[in-house]
Amino acid sequence: MASLFRLKPIAAEADRPHEHQLQRTLSWPHLVALGVGAIVGTGILTLIGVGADRAGPAVILSFIVAGAICACAALAYAEMATMIPASGSAYTYSYSVLGEVVAWVVGWSLLAEYTLVVATVAVGWSGYATGFLAGLGIHLPAALTHGPVMVGSAVTQWGVNVPAMIIVGVVAGLLIVGTRESATLNAVLVVVKLIALAVFVAVALPYFDPANLEPFAPFGFSKHLSGDGVERGVMAAAAIIFFAFYGFDAISTAAEEAKNPSRDLAIGIVGSMVACVVIYMLVAVTAVGALSYTRFADSPEPLALILREIGQPFTATVLAASAVIALPTVILAFLYGQSRIFFVMARDRMLPESLARVSRRGTPVRITIFTAGVVTFFAAFFPIDAIAALANAGTLTAFAAVGLCMLVMRRRAPEAVRPFRTPAAWLVGLGAIFGCLYLFISLPGQTQFLFGIWNLVGLGVYFAYSRRNVDKASA
Repeated sequence: MASLFRLKPIAAEADRPHEHQLQRTLSWPHLVALGVGAIVGTGILTLIGVGADRAGPAVILSFIVAGAICACAALAYAEMATMIPASGSAYTYSYSVLGEVVAWVVGWSLLAEYTLVVATVAVGWSGYATGFLAGLGIHLPAALTHGPVMVGSAVTQWGVNVPAMIIVGVVAGLLIVGTRESATLNAVLVVVKLIALAVFVAVALPYFDPANLEPFAPFGFSKHLSGDGVERGVMAAAAIIFFAFYGFDAISTAAEEAKNPSRDLAIGIVGSMVACVVIYMLVAVTAVGALSYTRFADSPEPLALILREIGQPFTATVLAASAVIALPTVILAFLYGQSRIFFVMARDRMLPESLARVSRRGTPVRITIFTAGVVTFFAAFFPIDAIAALANAGTLTAFAAVGLCMLVMRRRAPEAVRPFRTPAAWLVGLGAIFGCLYLFISLPGQTQFLFGIWNLVGLGVYFAYSRRNVDKASA
């Protein structure tokens, strides 16, 4: 029983075998770009349509609620990442502070989060790529641009999302080439994405009509089941577009590849989060004010649709092209983060240790290829809203765990060195924990059920394989 809650000592870098060491090639500008690249993406380019369908114009409030909870989590992450500058994100912090079985649940949840995030973004990219090609007169067969479409439990249309599969393969190839090369390309593409969003705001804001904000909250605040069987309300939308704000946790997975982790991690996490909150609020207010939400709700490319509807087809094409070029930055950031979490769990013998090997270029090739294969399956066969909601469940678990880790360490080791100290730590930590709990309750019931099944399977894997493997290595 004691082994269930044993704590993981963080090994010094020099004490790890050479094949388990990652190369320190990233500075804080790379980390800020990694964070912005991960955060600004499908959430604002695609899920704003899903959010508007759930909350109406009050989707603006949904962004505020989700952003506030994520801000609390980001501050907790910044403190823990600088105290424990090791890869693995919330999994590593939980293993060091809360114990092995809690770390396994968090790590297993993170695997679901990162897998499904990359799949969601790949599906979102496919929607923009298909729309962009259609604008050029190139029409792909519908069955090759989406997964199976379900109404209730029945499949009404069959299909395979081929563009989504292709983009995952391309990004995985970039990560295999090298971390620094991927991060540099990511920084360039992030600039392209930010310019595109700035153009959207500049073009669409003059069309702002206060009448489009009425009624402001047609579905109320709390989650409830509407007449068409869809769960709606400000919190129902917040629980889904919460997806739009996370990504900063991918920065914490880069701890062993940061040149100066005690400084660079805090700058990357907090800096990227602040920048993205400002960007999101500008874009959300502009989108809802420029066009009635009923006309872009649930669109796979809502911002481009808004531009076309207000008579700006050329700008819509430019935005779609920018999304096609720049959305892969989100795939890159999360595929990178997921491979590092897999890598650390394998290094801890929670997963087969043979996966925790790096190539001569210092990248974990085996785990990257395995990760890409899993992601490709989900991207090819699942719809975007279902994937995003399930991804959020894993993220909420991880964020709450990091908030708890920070508070436990404040009591357990109040004098420990903290290169970054979270202000109002107890308010922030409790805000992260209970805010994430409220968002989890606001997720669709089916998502909560599937997440429970996922973790039951995970605990089965832990007791059948991982715990025994770790015990054997410790003997």
